[in-house]
Amino acid sequence: MIYSSDYNRLALLGIDVRGVSLFDTTLRDGEQAPGIALSMDDKVRMASALGDLGVDVIEAGFAASGDTEKEIIKKIAGMGIPSAVCSLARSVKKDIDAVIDCDLGYVHTFLATSDIHLEYKLKMTREEVKARAVDAIEYARSHGLRVQFSCEDATRTDLNFLKEMHIAVQDAGAETINVPDTVGVIYPTAMTYLITELRKVTKVPMAVHCHNDMGLAVANSLAAVAAGAKQVHVCVNGLGERTGNAALEEVALGLYANFGIEAVDLSKIGNTSRLISRITGYPIAYNKPIVGRNAFAHESGIHVHGVLNNAATYEAFKPELVGVDRHIVLGKHSGAHSVKDRLNALKVKFPDERMPELLARIKELAVGGKEIDDAELMVVADHLLWMRGEEDAVKLEEFAVFTGKGVTATATVTVTVDGERRTSSNTGIGPVDASIKAIRCAVNDKITLEEYKLNAITGGSDSLCEVTVVIKGAYDCSRLSVGKAVGLDIVATSVDATMEAINRDYIRGRR
Repeated sequence: MIYSSDYNRLALLGIDVRGVSLFDTTLRDGEQAPGIALSMDDKVRMASALGDLGVDVIEAGFAASGDTEKEIIKKIAGMGIPSAVCSLARSVKKDIDAVIDCDLGYVHTFLATSDIHLEYKLKMTREEVKARAVDAIEYARSHGLRVQFSCEDATRTDLNFLKEMHIAVQDAGAETINVPDTVGVIYPTAMTYLITELRKVTKVPMAVHCHNDMGLAVANSLAAVAAGAKQVHVCVNGLGERTGNAALEEVALGLYANFGIEAVDLSKIGNTSRLISRITGYPIAYNKPIVGRNAFAHESGIHVHGVLNNAATYEAFKPELVGVDRHIVLGKHSGAHSVKDRLNALKVKFPDERMPELLARIKELAVGGKEIDDAELMVVADHLLWMRGEEDAVKLEEFAVFTGKGVTATATVTVTVDGERRTSSNTGIGPVDASIKAIRCAVNDKITLEEYKLNAITGGSDSLCEVTVVIKGAYDCSRLSVGKAVGLDIVATSVDATMEAINRDYIRGRR
């Protein structure tokens, strides 16, 4: 279910977009992203996942780039995956021969057509470019290959010459003609115009290959589809040279939401995205559409309330559509509805009258962007229920600790006991030890630490910690007293736990 805008439907009425497919170039253009170098095992795993996802074509690499690349492409071609497998090739016979050597039946060949490429890169005339493109296609066809041809830098090519190229290459036997926005400069309305014009002379299906230099790769791809393009080149997670290519997951959802086309198995997008991220080492941005960590994360109390009542209020589609999960984030913007919902899901009973305290504690802990996960929420809630209701008998007024490598840890505390202000400093083998010793000196030098326990609630470096201390001799020298505290800083939390234990003993002793 897609909760889209009705204006999309009205704007796209009457547009026939049947038969649109995805040409995945993650293994070729995606690998050209800086820092990515894929092994045979990497590419085989990725190709298997892409085939399972259901892309129409997998561009497995650039066969002419070396023997290792040919070996990898040949391996993928022999895997029996349902997608067609092809290789990129320049419009020269040796490149096409390399594709033939890989036992492939499909080649994607290209040649630049813009004047800037002709003058500064190819040093060729337009007629020479046209002739070379035709020769390459005819050579590939004579060896039984299916051919897709790309006019590189098409969006900066003179329109009349581009039409000439389309006529020539389709007459030579190209079964698909690709229109690359090689440096990502075209605007969606201009893409619509260009595809519409090219359709006047192009009798074979057209594809588009959009780069994201101006953040318009997906928009341009969908505009091309609306204008009549039948195939879209994509990369998983928007990988590719420079700022990347049109993201497979975004194009796939755009096709489904606006045209009702399920070009791939949408439910497998999440797993495929995560796999490609792990293999390439390229992280998925938190705010990446469809698959980013924040795509279905809600923290604001108003938003969470709406989503819990009806997901359509703040989501365009349900996360399970693309194989990911909704994430209700507890942080500084959380409201009572989101906290109650998480506690109910965790089967934690928490009194409504104390909810303001819990919300205040969550907001206090979340300063600086900290998110409270389920395990941490349970500990914070449990700790609030455990805490005393009475006013502190011994109050911590000030606390400071100085520590570092090669430096003796030193702590200074100021407390108020029965209205008397006391300050004390002490050293220790570490900041926690120094702090507890300083508190003991300030409150009662007969205090002994009987037990100290530290527990990190989760595994992250920003995890909340829970400290439990057992002391003796704060008010009554014969009695043990327990203190607990939860916080982000180990030393501060240890101090809070110690003060809690002291106050418990004082309160019991004075009753």
